[in-house]
Order: sequence, then structure tokens, then C-alpha cells
Amino acid sequence: MAIAASSIKFGTDGWRGLIAADFTFESLSLVAPLAAKVLADTYGKETGSNTIIVGYDRRFMAEDFAQKTAEVVTAAGFDVLLSESYAPTPAFSWAAKQQSALGALVLTASHNPAGYLGLKVKGSFGGSVAPEITKKIEALLSQPLAAAETSGSIKTFDPWLSYCEGLRTKVELAKIQDLIRQGKLSVFADVMNGAAAGGLSRILEVPIQEVNSARDPLFGGGAPEPLPRYLSQLQRLLRTHKRQEGSSLRIGLVFDGDSDRIAAVDGEGNFLSSQILIPILIEHLASRRQYTGEVVKTLSGMDLIPRVAQLYQLPVYETPIGYKYIADRMLSTPVLLGGEESGGIGYGNHIPERDALLSALYLLEAIANSGLDLSALYQSLQERTGYSSAYDRIDLHLSGMEVRSRLLEQLQNQPLTEIDGQQVVDCQTTDGYKFRLANDSWLLIRFSGTEPVLRLYCEAATLAQARHTLNWAKNWANSVN
Repeated sequence: MAIAASSIKFGTDGWRGLIAADFTFESLSLVAPLAAKVLADTYGKETGSNTIIVGYDRRFMAEDFAQKTAEVVTAAGFDVLLSESYAPTPAFSWAAKQQSALGALVLTASHNPAGYLGLKVKGSFGGSVAPEITKKIEALLSQPLAAAETSGSIKTFDPWLSYCEGLRTKVELAKIQDLIRQGKLSVFADVMNGAAAGGLSRILEVPIQEVNSARDPLFGGGAPEPLPRYLSQLQRLLRTHKRQEGSSLRIGLVFDGDSDRIAAVDGEGNFLSSQILIPILIEHLASRRQYTGEVVKTLSGMDLIPRVAQLYQLPVYETPIGYKYIADRMLSTPVLLGGEESGGIGYGNHIPERDALLSALYLLEAIANSGLDLSALYQSLQERTGYSSAYDRIDLHLSGMEVRSRLLEQLQNQPLTEIDGQQVVDCQTTDGYKFRLANDSWLLIRFSGTEPVLRLYCEAATLAQARHTLNWAKNWANSVN
């Protein structure tokens, strides 16, 4: 078991590994009962439960790994509610809370490429567990659990029913349905061969046009990540629809592999990341729904987010990167919305979990209530705040971990005082190194904790300027490399 244990490292949201190399039945059989034990130790007293939810996405052999998880968890003495089918990860977080379970173990590798599978651990409250919980699981890896004297039971359930019913209550469904039926709003969805397949039409109960619906564990040779390079088909559909239908409203919605991250395509076929969607959602929830609460953003969130929050006198709280930090904040403070630049957005009136299908419903409601395209909504916010900018990021693969160490040493011992011709006016070290520059742009330099990858983020007045600064940072890193 020592080999299996050495490959189990929890990252920003669970443990992931290459199938048949790191992620095996052996390694899963080691970690799953330990995760169940830690969930029981943490939430058993308050829930009085002995039940673990087990769910899965549409990856290669995900249902087989879920079945194995159920077997080893019941052998450790726990009862299991095992999903009858694939479903979004938020559906299993929802089930954990609705069923008053100890938590959920979800077999998914989210947006990672096809060769990966993973395990997400969700708490009884309906969201990702805090880092100290996963650290406790890792600490037990050298002490595998013995089989219990009495095994638990396995029952199956449909994860979609309660989840869809819950989401329907969050929006003015009839208004959205009427616009779609009348042909005034056309909805397209790219589910990226993932767990959101069929979800939006199931909730809306009206037809939409879904692409990449079939199960494809190879994801068409790409990855189920809501990035422009994977979305040419959806963008073509929106542009073709514009030529044919003209002035009617249209939207393209994009869901990652386990449907907890979202992006969109506007009526012109332009890609919209969550950096653009979050300000739109803040405005919609605060002005049209008159919701209140804190806006939680990560360090890499764009500066328009606090400016829009200020329009509605909403407090803003900034966290390190990783949705688990947002979820932790949502458990202690009334929150309107919490969002991250990689596409995860969650809501204070829901579970403390990023949920792409709920985000999609709120975006549809914003369009239905305003009669405007997403990009028009975003432009109006830029005009109202008097602020516009552009954002981009790159991941730079380094030649080895020793190069990572040298870069980190230089940042610590020889701090950058000038970047791309601009004076550094502030450096924030909450998570990596975020440099504020004299021209009001910023550059964030972060290191992957497990691999030789440097993550570079930049917001500047224009996209050309952001890319120029990112190129400067890339050259700086390569010079140390």
C-alpha cells in the first residue's frame, strides 16, 4: 500500500491522478475509507448520520470507481447512498446537505484531460471541505482502516430529482420559458461531453440546443475546460444563428466536465469568461433580485468586481485562489456571491458550492429581465463604474522543480521593483506574489505546489498591454530558468 499512499496528494479541490498510474482501485481503496472516517469525525456529532453520498461524472470507468468506493466505504462500517447515474458535482453536494449525510465522495477530475480521474470530498454542509480536513485524510494514509465488524449498506438514488427541483425555485422560470417558446431567446449549451449533459433542458423543461452531449471519455482529444480553444463549434453556432435570426436574443453556455465551472458565449459569438460574468451576476442579483451580502473574490479576480459591488454598497472580501477558501467564507458570513477567475461561482442563497447550472439560470434570468445581450450588460457596467480593463493569463511549464526553487528564492530575496517598464507600488503575498504597478495594472505570479508550473495572471487597460506584461514575466522567468 505504500506506493498507493505516496501518490495521494490533495490539491485545491480534491485528489487527482492518472488512471492506472496514480489513480487505481488500490489507491482509491486506501483513501476512500479514510475520507469517510474523517467526515464522520468532523460532522458525525452534528448530523447523527452514518451515511456517505457517492457520485461520479462521465469519465472513463467513473461508475466502476464509484462502485469500488461504495464497497470499501461500507466495508469500513458506513452506509452509502450510491448514485444511479452521472450527475454534476454540485448535485452530490446538494444531496449531502439534503440527506443530512456525513458528506459526499465524488469521482471526478473536473476539467482535467481525459487520462485523469479524481476524488472530491464534500462536507455535510454541501461544499468542499477545508484544507485542514484533507490534511487529516493525508495524515492517516500510513494507517489504513481495518474492516469493520459490521458492514454498512449500499442503496442507490437519483441525484437529479431533488437538485433540479431546488434550482427551479431560484429563478423566474416561467419568464425564461416563455421567451424561449416564443423564439425571442435561443439557448445553446456546450456540455463538453461532461456531467451537465441534459441538465439545462431538464430544469427549463423547454428545448435548447446542446452540443457535445454524448459521453466521450477522450473529450474529443481536448479537455472539458471552458476555454476558447475548445469552443469553436459553439461560437460558430452563435454566429450562424445571428446571421439567420438577426435581432433575437441568444446565449451560449459552457459547462466543464463536472459542471461546477461556467463560461459563456455572447450573441455575437464572443467568449466570456467568469471574469466578465461575475460583475453581470452581481448587478443582476443586487439590483433585480435585491439580494444583499458580501461579494467574495479570489486574488486573481478583476478590479471591476469590487467596483460593481461598490455600486450597491456591498462589502468585498478577497481570498487566496481556490474555491474552498470561498466556501469557508460562505459558512461564516452572509454572502451574495463568491467567484473565481477559473469559472467557479457560488451563491449565498444556495449551498456553499460553485454551481454552473445555477449560474446559467441566473444569466438567463438577467437576459430575460433586461432584454439585453450579456456583452451589452457588461458594457453598461463598465460605463457606470467608469472603469474598463482586460485580463489574460498563461501557465509556463518550467524545466524542473529546481528552477521553481530558484525563481521563488529570487522573488523572496531580490523583490521586483519594476515590471515591464512600470514601477511596482505594492506587492501582496497572500497567495503567490501580486504586484500592483504604477499604471494601475497588476501582475500575479503563482507557483503550482505539485509540479514545475508557473502561473502568470495580468489585468491591464488593454488586452495588448496585459499580454505584453505577461510576455515580460515569461521572459523574466526564462532568464532565471
